[in-house]
Order: sequence, then C-alpha cells, then structure tokens
Amino acid sequence: MIKRIVQVIYIFVGSTLSLVLFPLVDKLLKTEMPNILHNSYVQALSGAVIFFILSLWLVDPTVKFIKYIEEKLLKAPISMILFGSLGLVFGLILAFLISLPIDSIRLQYVSSIIQIVVTILLGYLGFQVGIKKREELLSLFTLSSRAAKKKAAEEQENNDIPVKILDTSVIIDGRIADICQTGFIEGTIVIPQFVLAELQYIADSSDTLKRNRGRRGLDILNRIQKELAMKVEIYEGDFEDVPEVDAKLVKLAKLRNGILVTNDFNLNKVSELQQIKVWNINDLANAIKPVVLPGEVLTAFVVKEGKEKLQGVAYLDDGTMIVVEDGKESIGKRIDTVVTSVLQTSAGRMIFAKVK
Repeated sequence: MIKRIVQVIYIFVGSTLSLVLFPLVDKLLKTEMPNILHNSYVQALSGAVIFFILSLWLVDPTVKFIKYIEEKLLKAPISMILFGSLGLVFGLILAFLISLPIDSIRLQYVSSIIQIVVTILLGYLGFQVGIKKREELLSLFTLSSRAAKKKAAEEQENNDIPVKILDTSVIIDGRIADICQTGFIEGTIVIPQFVLAELQYIADSSDTLKRNRGRRGLDILNRIQKELAMKVEIYEGDFEDVPEVDAKLVKLAKLRNGILVTNDFNLNKVSELQQIKVWNINDLANAIKPVVLPGEVLTAFVVKEGKEKLQGVAYLDDGTMIVVEDGKESIGKRIDTVVTSVLQTSAGRMIFAKVK
C-alpha cells in the first residue's frame, strides 16, 4: 500500500514540476518547442510519465527511508516529538514574519533564495531548541500543574477542617487568642454577628466591670483578626425566631457543622445533649495542668478562710484552688500541704489537702 502511495506522489510531483520547468527551459534554450509541448495537459502528462518511470527504481529506497524515519519516531520519547514539532512550528512562523520585508527586495531570485535559506535555518533551529530544551519546557508545565494541585489540595484540606465558632464567654476570657497563636487550632474562626452585638452591648454597659469585660472581648477579636495568621469569618446571618444567643450558637453550629468553642458550662452541656462537638477552654486548661495524686506534698500560699470550720483556701501558681484542712491559722503564710483528694470538673479542679 505504501508503495502505491509513493508512486502517486512521484507522479503528482512530476506533473507539477513539468508545468514549471517546460516554460523555463523554453526561455533558457531560446528555441521553439513543438506546438504540442506548449499544451499544459501534454506537459503535465509528460512529467507524470517520466516520474512514473523513475519511481520504478526510486520507490523501494523511498519506502525504506520512510520506514527508517518511522522507526526512529516510534523509538523517540513523545516529549521530544511534541516539543520538537512546537519548536519547528515556532521557527517557521518566525521565518514567515522575517520573510515579509524581504519580499520588498526587487531582485526576485535573490529574495526567493534568502527566504528559502531563512525558512530552512529557522525551522532547523526551532526544531533543535524544542528538542534540547524539552526538559526545561516540560518542567514549566509540571511546576504550574503541581502548584495548581497543591492549591487545590490545600483548599480541600481547609474545607475538611470544621470551622470553630466562638461564643461571648470565650472571647471575653481572652485565652483563645493565645491558643490560636500557638497553632493548635486549625481552620477558620467564625464570629457570629449576634455575638458581636452582645459584646457591643456589654461594652456600652453602665456597670464598670461589664464595660471593661466587653471592651476586653473586642480587643481580643481585633488581635485575632489582625495579628494572627488564621482566617476569620464574620457570620452575618441571624436567627430571628430564636431570642437567646446560646440557642443561636447551637443552631449555627448545626448549620455549619462546626465546633463550638466556649467557657460556658451550661452551653457546654446543652451542646453535648444536641450532639454538637464542643471545645471548652477550661477543659483544655485542666488537661494541661500537672497531675496531682493523693499523698503528694504541695507548697501553697493560704490567702483566705474556707467555708467550713478551720479551713483555709490557697492557690497554686497556675490558679488551682486548694482547700486546706486546719489551714485557717496559716492565712498569709506559705505552707507545705499533703494532698488528700482531687475533684475534677469542667468549671475547674479543686484539690483537698491538709497541713503537713
């Protein structure tokens, strides 16, 4: 089949060349050709016959050459073929743009030769550059695709991390900002608009203590939003059918499938009953406190009288309260105590001890 195709190509080339060469030979020889040779159909037929005869000897070497090129292309990496072809196309386009001003040269044959040379040269250079620089060009595409994949993976990871919804108590407490700064909390921090409204109401209170607490909460939010590298989202929605802020927080946590961050003991219990995941900052603080076992000796400073008779109340450096039996007489003193029992709650930890 390939031989027939090659022969047809030879015949077509021969008929085309004869239409160009017969008039040229007539001009060069300056002799009158027979009138029959001036007929274009005769010229084309003559060239076709001549090249058909030549194809009987040339078709086999041509087919072998085509198969040789085919084997080389099949063995070559696809990247070499692709980037070599792109380089060749770029070189030919550049040669065409350069050839446009060359057409203005009045010497017809000189301009044609220059155009042919420029086309061959730039086509060859483009092909070689495409092949030899294919690794660098390929790395550009792979880097961009890797960057896109990495960005998509990060976005997917951020979408998989539940949002953290802050309530009023944990904002006023202030420790949430320090926890966020350490990097233990990942994902997006959500601050509902109705929580901001409650903070604003507290900050505008006539009571000095409440006013200071509200302003402290607003300062903590500014710190989280401006100083920390976490994404902060202000939730503008509201649940008008729900009057209580705690109930709105529970509903928002269900809606966003998020984690409620709070210090409120009652809100903690209500959220757990409704199958909402809750992070209690007090639980976290208690979890990282050193473990105290009965029989251990603690040094504490007794600051006041306890509820029961002869009891004294002392505090450790981390704020843990110690109820000291018979510690009333040691108020204002630092004493050694022996731990008798430990009571752990979400509101904090209490240690019961006696004077050593």
